[in-house]
Amino acid sequence: MADQYAHHGEDKPPTDVPAIRWEEPPEGPVLVLLDQTRLPVEEVELVCTDASALVEAIRTLAVRGAPLLGVAGAYGVALAAARGFDVDEAATALAGARPTAVNLSVGVERARAAYRAALADSADPQQAAAATLAAARQLHREDAEASVRMARHGLALLDELLPGGGHRVLTHCNTGALVSGGEGTAFAVALEAHRAGQLRRLWVDETRPLLQGARLTAYEAARNGMAYTLLTDNAAGSLFSAGEVDAVLVGADRIAADGSVANKVGTYPLAVLARYHHVPFIVVAPVTTLDPHTPDGASIEVEQRPGYEVTEFSAPQVPVMGAGGGVAVAPLGTQAYNPAFDLTPPELITAIVTEEGVVSPVTAEALADLYARSRQVSGG
Repeated sequence: MADQYAHHGEDKPPTDVPAIRWEEPPEGPVLVLLDQTRLPVEEVELVCTDASALVEAIRTLAVRGAPLLGVAGAYGVALAAARGFDVDEAATALAGARPTAVNLSVGVERARAAYRAALADSADPQQAAAATLAAARQLHREDAEASVRMARHGLALLDELLPGGGHRVLTHCNTGALVSGGEGTAFAVALEAHRAGQLRRLWVDETRPLLQGARLTAYEAARNGMAYTLLTDNAAGSLFSAGEVDAVLVGADRIAADGSVANKVGTYPLAVLARYHHVPFIVVAPVTTLDPHTPDGASIEVEQRPGYEVTEFSAPQVPVMGAGGGVAVAPLGTQAYNPAFDLTPPELITAIVTEEGVVSPVTAEALADLYARSRQVSGG
């Protein structure tokens, strides 16, 4: 079913527009997303009335970021159940919308399990739909709580590694409230440092080709009153060589059992730079991003995205000129290599920060222990 757009007027401040929410208007339940492809020019909400609309929103990056994809996937299953669609069909489509982010399949499977269990108990589709929605809402709450705990653990680690405060932190892509039920992952740590008066500068990689850093992280830093500076991705080396980076904070879309991290393409070069310049390289992600069933980085499927994202420059309200809807910046017919993610091996990672604590050094044994402890806490 076609999506609908709702524009927010000047009477509604940006901090009041959540990245995702469930609503139940008279015509039936819907999932409402803040369309991240339209930021920062305008805040527009995308209304999804079925799972297929949500799948399209995920593929086009209207909704994105590993933790939020898990929440969205769970709500998508709940939407299918509430509207009487085939839940298994919806779950399969949602889980396959983006292959690298493990949180998406985790959220989908958690909601589907709740649906099946309730249906087996009562054989009442309405009760099963209510149980599915309850599971999605619980995951949403847990992600918000995890964000708070990650921020605290991350700031404590920064203070331990860099005593004295005045942190100058480099980040990549977008890891704030736009990707989370709370205030994010890596960005939440920087925000916690800002609130504690310990953030001297947030260096924001623009993050080509889709500019999630320039469009989204800068947007979030600005509205939180943080001291930030935007740079092109290939200027990071200059910053390191000038001694202007105290730590690198990034998120993750999947963490393999051996500690290899899949994150937005451009992360691995930062890890190499950080190692050469003896700068801490810290990954911040919830436990749901840990994937004990994927043994190593080589086993992670890396999403390949359309070439036009590289050969064209797209931005909100730019006149359409290219095949992909953007302004052409390369000759017609140019082939492009466009992986959405790259892989960083554990030996380049100083620490992985989760809501359950910090893993450093990053080893398969330490991650397995943390994952097991988290399962005991959650009862999973």
